[in-house]
Amino acid sequence: MNAQAMLEWCRTRPGVTEETPFGPDTLVFKVAGRMFAATQVGEPTTVSLKCDPQFAEQLRAEHPAITPGYHMSKRHWNTIRLDGDLPPGLLEDLLGHSYTLVVDGLPKSVRESLRARAEEGGDR
Repeated sequence: MNAQAMLEWCRTRPGVTEETPFGPDTLVFKVAGRMFAATQVGEPTTVSLKCDPQFAEQLRAEHPAITPGYHMSKRHWNTIRLDGDLPPGLLEDLLGHSYTLVVDGLPKSVRESLRARAEEGGDR
């Protein structure tokens, strides 16, 4: 998955908003006001994603392109270089993991609304 595909994935999830609170080179994606991805445009482009702490450590040990979250909690966030070093499909899985972690932490009524929209095929 390249940077454009990653951005499109983020933009099409139910309830997602896109902001630039840290300047024009950092896109932040939130669901119901809570961040699940922050991407730094550059060479290479990177994305920081929320991650289960034990899974985060495992990923870092297995993939040199995955490091502790840059300017984030090192325990709960990973930063991933989008330079082609990840196995196919892994980035999409990690995006989904991050989004799901955030949605699972939302109030029940908000979770149910987002999941219903996802099942209907609706975005935003």
